[in-house]
Amino acid sequence: MSSGFRRLAVAFLVIATIFCSTIPARAADKITVASVSWTGVTIKSEMAVAVLKSLGYQADNKVLSVPIAYSALANGDADVFFGNWMPSMATIANKFFDSGKVVKYVANMPGAKYTLAVPTFCAQAGLKDFSDIAKFGDKLDWKIYGIEPGNDGNQIIQDMIDKDLFGLGKFKLVASSEVAMLSQVQAYAANHKWIVFLGWAPHSMNERIDMTYLTGSTEATFGASDGTATVWTNIRKGLEQDNPNVAKLFKNMTFPVSMMNQIMTSVHKDASIGLSKAGLLWLKAHPEMYEKWLDGVTTTGGEPGAPAFKAYLDSKA
Repeated sequence: MSSGFRRLAVAFLVIATIFCSTIPARAADKITVASVSWTGVTIKSEMAVAVLKSLGYQADNKVLSVPIAYSALANGDADVFFGNWMPSMATIANKFFDSGKVVKYVANMPGAKYTLAVPTFCAQAGLKDFSDIAKFGDKLDWKIYGIEPGNDGNQIIQDMIDKDLFGLGKFKLVASSEVAMLSQVQAYAANHKWIVFLGWAPHSMNERIDMTYLTGSTEATFGASDGTATVWTNIRKGLEQDNPNVAKLFKNMTFPVSMMNQIMTSVHKDASIGLSKAGLLWLKAHPEMYEKWLDGVTTTGGEPGAPAFKAYLDSKA
């Protein structure tokens, strides 16, 4: 082999090695958050994207349905999901956990609530338990209001109807969206019309609507503790190995119910703030929270994470 050809071959090998070595680095710097169009999950997801960007990552928030979010995690098209409400999502999520393609990971919000609810005047008139719903079918127009199609809560309601649990076989599930459903509930409550709907906490609905959660949930519906839930952070298989720094951040990120209620209430009082900015403003007023999140977490350049996020907050909030 001539010396000129050898030099050319060596140069090509060096260039190829450098090029190939940069691919994982770039891939590791891109983080995708899978989200659903619920107020609380949106706030968490947007805060995570902001923190990631402040650390130097390319981060985005993909809004999907619950089933598609899990498929994205399983296929490696998303890295994290902050909205795994358990036990209500068990029928959707458990098969992904059991396969090992999605990791349940960490409880980010204990003490949540997810079950059927009614305006309080309905409860005062006798609709207090799942077993009472069918008694007032005519007043309810034989409808139960859920949120977006494919949502786990909707699936539970539909299963209750299909199996005639609690005598609900004559009812129809009305699927729409969080915003549309709550607008309907508020309009009905204001006019003293009866309605059963999917409710949850934290959410500003708990302050905007005089509402009562129904008792009587079972393991086969919203859980045996009257809809008390734990919200989990799920990550894709391999994230801890591929990017331990980001995985550490996600493990640190918890969202107390009181924190989420305060953020949601601030948006309700001033809708012009928007969910993303409301979350940043809350963090700016509570630096102890993001300092906890960023304990042991660095920027992509290896610098401490908390000062980088503080600088980001100062420029954005």
